[in-house]
Amino acid sequence: MWTTENRSRYDRRGLRYPSDMTDADWALIAGMIPPAKRGGNARTVNLREVVNGLLYVLGTGCRSRAIPKDLPPRRMLHGARSATSLSTCSV
Repeated sequence: MWTTENRSRYDRRGLRYPSDMTDADWALIAGMIPPAKRGGNARTVNLREVVNGLLYVLGTGCRSRAIPKDLPPRRMLHGARSATSLSTCSV
């Protein structure tokens, strides 16, 4: 129910896009992301931004060429989408 107490909990005004995750959202899923493989190079990408990019594409239905420049490159989003269970979604 929308009360004055709940409005601040669901406020998304401080985010770049409505699809971006809040800190509370990220805390819920950060533990589900597997660690980098041993022996390989260290990750150079912010995984939260990759998830924000996936949520942007899935939420808006935008084409991969229309991804805003402040999100990770479309190749990275496509690779992350293919590697997750989100690959069953038709975008």
